[in-house]
Amino acid sequence: MTTSAPGASEAGPPFFVYGTLRPGERYHLRLLRGRTASEAPARLPGAVLYAGPGYPYATEGDGVVTGALITPRPEAYGEVLRVLDQLEECHGPDDPRNMYDRVERTVELPGGETARAWVYLAAAPLARELRAHGTPLPGGDWLTARRPAPAPPRSPSARGSADRA
Repeated sequence: MTTSAPGASEAGPPFFVYGTLRPGERYHLRLLRGRTASEAPARLPGAVLYAGPGYPYATEGDGVVTGALITPRPEAYGEVLRVLDQLEECHGPDDPRNMYDRVERTVELPGGETARAWVYLAAAPLARELRAHGTPLPGGDWLTARRPAPAPPRSPSARGSADRA
C-alpha cells in the first residue's frame, strides 16, 4: 500500500537519502538538522549502490539500497530542495552538467508500507561508468560498507602479542 510519508510536506515529496545525508552523517548535520519534520528508515528497491570518493552513488539496477526517508518541515521545504540540488550538482531535468538526477521513486518503509520520494541517482554518463568500472557496495548500505571489518581476536600465544609475559 502506498501512503504519504509520515509527516509528508504539502510542498512536495520527502527525500530518500542513502549516504552523507543520512541522520547523523556530515551533510545531514550541516544541511538538514532542524529542518526536518520526520526521519524514518527506508529502502529503495531497484537500485545498486556504488562506492564513491567519500560518498556513495546509487544507480538503477537489480538490488536494494538502504537509507532514510527525510521529510522537511513545510516552511523549510524550498530551502532544503535548493541546498540538496546544489550539493548533489543537480541543475535540472536532463541537464548535461548533472552529477545526480533527482527522480521520484517508490521506497519501502518498515511495516510494509511504501511512499513516493525524491531520490538522487547518478546521472546517465556517470551511471554508465559506474556499471562498467565501479565498485558495488555489498548489501546496498553505505554506513555498513564503509565501516572497517572488526579485527579478528588475537591469540595470547600469537607472536608479538602484547599479552605475553
